[in-house]
Order: sequence, then C-alpha cells, then structure tokens
Amino acid sequence: MLVKTFGSAVYGIQAITITIEVNAGGGKAAYFVVGLPDNAVRESMQRVETALQTNGYRMPRQRIVVNMAPADIRKEGSAYDLTIAIAIMAASSQVETEQLEKYIIMGELSLDGSLQPIKGALPIAIQARKDGFKGFILPKQNAREAAIVNDLEVYGVESIADVVGFFNGTTPLKPEIVNTREEFYDSLCNYDSDFSEVKGQENIKRALEIAAAGGHNVILIGPPGAGKTMLARRLPSILPPLNLYEALETTKIHSVAGKLSAADALVTVRPFRSPHHTISDVALVGGGSNPAPGEISLAHNGVLFLDELPEFKRSALEVMRQPLEERRVTISRAKFTVDYPSSFMLVASMNPCPCGYYNHPEKECICPPGMVQKYLSKISGPLLDRIDLHVEVTPVNFSELSSDRAAEKSELIRERVIKAREVQVNRFGDRPDLHANAQMSSQMVREQCKIDLAGQTLLKKAMEKLGLSARAYDRILKVSRTIADLAGSEDIKLEHLAEAIHFRSLDREGWAG
Repeated sequence: MLVKTFGSAVYGIQAITITIEVNAGGGKAAYFVVGLPDNAVRESMQRVETALQTNGYRMPRQRIVVNMAPADIRKEGSAYDLTIAIAIMAASSQVETEQLEKYIIMGELSLDGSLQPIKGALPIAIQARKDGFKGFILPKQNAREAAIVNDLEVYGVESIADVVGFFNGTTPLKPEIVNTREEFYDSLCNYDSDFSEVKGQENIKRALEIAAAGGHNVILIGPPGAGKTMLARRLPSILPPLNLYEALETTKIHSVAGKLSAADALVTVRPFRSPHHTISDVALVGGGSNPAPGEISLAHNGVLFLDELPEFKRSALEVMRQPLEERRVTISRAKFTVDYPSSFMLVASMNPCPCGYYNHPEKECICPPGMVQKYLSKISGPLLDRIDLHVEVTPVNFSELSSDRAAEKSELIRERVIKAREVQVNRFGDRPDLHANAQMSSQMVREQCKIDLAGQTLLKKAMEKLGLSARAYDRILKVSRTIADLAGSEDIKLEHLAEAIHFRSLDREGWAG
C-alpha cells in the first residue's frame, strides 16, 4: 500500500515541503530509505521500529521503501522520524489516511515513543501556511514557537500515541494558541539591565548613545575593571525596539539554530551575543557540513560583543569583514547556497596593551617598548576601518562609585535614539535598504554630510595636527551627522564635528607610542 505524509526541510532560514512516500508490501522484511537522506535519516528506521513496538504497535514484516521527495535535495537530521513512522503505520492500515495530506508532521522519536524538539519550527510553520496545509503536528516543546503563525492549526504532542489517536479519531488534540501581537507588545523592551545602574562614565554613555542612534560600530579601549563589558551589555536597552517584522526574522534565525526554549514564542528584545575569543571561524560566521547560522547571524538586529578583541584569531576576525559591509552571510556548497542575514552592531572591547595599564592615570604600564603597537597591530586596518567610534574608557573613581546621584535611565536615552532614527528613516525614505547613518556609502556621505567652510577648516586641522588617517574622514562625517540628528539640527555644526573627531583615538599618530 502506498501512502504519503508531509514534512519539511530547512535551508538557511527558509523551509521546503518534503513528501514522504512509503510503499509497504511484497518480499522479505527489508527497509530502504531513498531520496538523498543523511546518516541521521537512515538511522530513523531503528528508532521508528523500537518506538512502535514499545507502544504496542506493529512494524510490518515486509519490504518497506521510503522515498523522500524531491529526491535531489539533501535531507538532514532526525526530525523526519515521526513523519516516516506515521506513513509506515498508515501503509500497514494502523492509521487512517483521510486527514494525512492536510498536515505537516515533524518530530524526533525516542525509543519509548516520546518526542524530542526539532529545529526550525517557525520557518516550517510559515511555509506550511503558504503551501495551504491545514495544520502542523510537532513536539510540544516547539508548539509555542510555531503557533505565532496565524491561520494554521498547531498541535503540540508528547508521544507518537497522541498522533496515532488524533488521526484515528480516538484522541482529540487541543491546538496551541498564541496571540502574536499581545506576546510581542507585552515583553517589548523588557531588559534585565539598565544604564541607570552604571556609576559615572558619562562620556562613555554618550558615545554609546551616538552609536545606537546611528547604528555605528564601536570599540571600547581601557584597562581591566573600567566597565567596558558592563556598558556594552546595556547597549541593547537603548536601541529602538524591534518591530514585528524584525522580531519574526530574528526568531526564525534562533529557531533554525535551536536556540529557542519551550517557553519562548517570539524574540521580542534585541539579541546580545558575546562569543568567547577561542571561537572558530565557522562558529562565528556560520557554515559547517550541515550549514547553521553563526554568532553574527544570531546577533541579527542586535549587538555582537567581542570582548578582548586582539585575543580573537585573526582569521576569525577577517571573515567578518564582508558580512559587516553586506549585512548578510552567504555559505556556498557544491550543490546549494544558503544566505543568513547578519545586520548587527559590532561592539568590541580591548585592553590598550598586554598588561592592560597603558595610559592608566594611576598604574604604570610594564610592557616593553614597542609592545603596545605590536598588540594593537593584531587588529587589521580593514577591520578597524569598519569601526566608526573609538572610545577610551577610564576607571571610575571612588567618589563617583559611592555617589547617591541617580543616573539617567535607559528608557530616556532610548527616546532620544528613537527620535534620531526617525530623522534618518525620513532622510533615506527612497532607500528601504538604508536604516541608519552608519550604512551610508561614500557617495551618500558627500550628499548628506555637507559641512561649511569653518567645518572644513576644523577637519583639515584635525587631520593634520592629530595625524588622522584618510579612512577617518568618512567616519567622522557619518558620526557628526548622527550627533547633529541627536541634537535636532539639520546642519552639521562645529561642535558636532569636534565631538566626532574626539572618537577617533586609534587613528591618531603616536597614540600607541
């Protein structure tokens, strides 16, 4: 008997419907899985057989051929266990077949028949609705994630017995209901940390406010214990809230990577990713034998924080250069290519030297001559060229630490950032691919960041006197445009330029001795 059930395969952050065809009958007991399956799919027959027997069902003792169509697309992972098991039971007349064609069925089987969670439930649910399926049956742990898709019945099940009972009409299942908009707005901007918790460091807070307002990448340079990590972790709290489209796109990436918990339905706050400096190139950018999103894609629409930047492998940092420009990662293999979005703010931190106390107001640097420059040279010029703000972080003194004066809350800073972003959206209204000043090309910088004669004179003197490099020119203009937007000014004034010049520490000749 020939029976069809339906599953789905995820490539990048998109899904493709897969038809599972099972023919049971004739010949000696033998199992064949065809249609370009990987090892995990081939092993599913052992899991299926044991799960059926454990739950009192019968595994047909005849020739069974399982075809996964389209046959030219590689099928990976264990999520097809439930799809294959239901098809085999239907082919052996243990499950009614009338409703099978209306549902996508996915789930990994344990040997006792219970279901393990799968990856990519959200993109699968979106594709199921697009292809006109009535519902989606999947493990209970993934139900809330898939249920944010409207006009699709989502059933979270705990075991294969629930699925068999559902199709045979003996076990009613209750669909998972999630109010997407309510879920989204209830937890919007719900951050655990706040800028009001930071004592002192007003100049650093100002720099991060500018970075958030213009979407600029930033590097924090200072001694150990100065507060670089603490400040960076609070940056998402002053970024504009995610809109629903950004939340869905971010959730899809985390769904594909298997990073959503059973309680999560939607990512509603901007991600903050902080990989360790021992991370590999593939883990940072994405890829692998079975391509998966890396840290820079998991930070999409949020912040990627690289602590102790010079300690990262140079090759790992260099592979970030193209994604920083294109805001997308393309992973190519012999038979397919997948894209992962990676539009993130890069925040890096570093000590100024190996001992950490170069330029420290109180402690003396013990590094030998030339060591500071050698340490800084671990960061390549092309990567540094993509970082707009260089911020020197100094330690907080005792009087500031012990002060009872209340610091400004993230909510108030965020309101200013949102107003500045609205100005930029209006400025780039005819360019939907541009959302912030940091994304402007050199040509657009010339058009949107015009300065008067006094401004040109100041910039010329700064470049000559401070020894600023040519690459700093566009960066200064972009940052000064953001500072002007924060101030509500249509024109870039001298004070805006002066503040932007202040944030180019690493471009100054002689900064590192």
